[in-house]
Amino acid sequence: MPPITRRTALSLTALALASPALIGRAEARARTITVASLFGDDKPETKIWQAIAATLEARLPGRFTVNIVKGGALGGEKEVAEGVRLGSIQGSLATVSALSGWVPEAQILDLPFLFRDADHVQATVTGPVGAELKERFSAQQFITPAFINYGARNLLTKTPVTRPEQLAGLKIRVIQSPLHTRLWSAFGTTPVGIPITETYNALSNGVADAMDLTKSAYAGFKLYEVVPCMTETRHIWASGVVYFGAGFWNGLTPEEQQLLAEASQAGAATFNRLIAEDEARAMETARAHGGRLLQPEALDDWRRGATGVWQDMAGTVGGLDRIHAIAGS
Repeated sequence: MPPITRRTALSLTALALASPALIGRAEARARTITVASLFGDDKPETKIWQAIAATLEARLPGRFTVNIVKGGALGGEKEVAEGVRLGSIQGSLATVSALSGWVPEAQILDLPFLFRDADHVQATVTGPVGAELKERFSAQQFITPAFINYGARNLLTKTPVTRPEQLAGLKIRVIQSPLHTRLWSAFGTTPVGIPITETYNALSNGVADAMDLTKSAYAGFKLYEVVPCMTETRHIWASGVVYFGAGFWNGLTPEEQQLLAEASQAGAATFNRLIAEDEARAMETARAHGGRLLQPEALDDWRRGATGVWQDMAGTVGGLDRIHAIAGS
């Protein structure tokens, strides 16, 4: 490389002084986004961030570095959410259940037997209900550019359970939210709040006898080893959000905010597709390791017990009229 002459040095100095915006652009190019995933590279919870990172790099090359911390290394959903609010983590995914301590109104998406299928969920979160919930999340320092669908939650047990009365007396791991506690109490169980990253050990050690979870996460956490029976109750559709901390978000330029929102929305569509594909593979894995998929009996009895939660939660989520309007939409 030829030596830098005095004339060249003076020219570079003059250029920098004449264009201070160059410094700002250089600083903007160094922005790092640390995000948390509960799983490894092969799961949709990580692949969504890889997709978002690719979109950011394609649209604003070099502006962002997405640091994906995998395998639950930063904690469960609630611990990560607290880190996002504090600013030590910039973004993640979460079920609305995990964020219900901050936004209890979001539990309307968790009401049992409210949604017919994934399309019904999508129509709800992309309509007025979803828009209102985004505002409530924002008021609690969570910026949520997109909703995601983790799939339907099903019952997981150590021995076959196909009728609701068979649950009586069991200890069931629940998401730490009032709705899930009320739901499983209605079936005569003892709910135990346990972070998702600790459930395998809790089920192994007898702290819990059962739990509910999506098919994808069932295989992701290898829970077929400790609760080999899955009853396909599909009682709750596990809605979630792609979210960022308000402190981080407000430090972005309007251009960067728009791009990150668009990348998150595209990533959410990819995530929903990957979850559906992953569910099929997850059940193949579970069956290969002794897992069993059972169908519930007396479905009306399951619904009767579960929909009593609608009445209990009506005051929190906007009233029975709103619940029935979503159910019938």
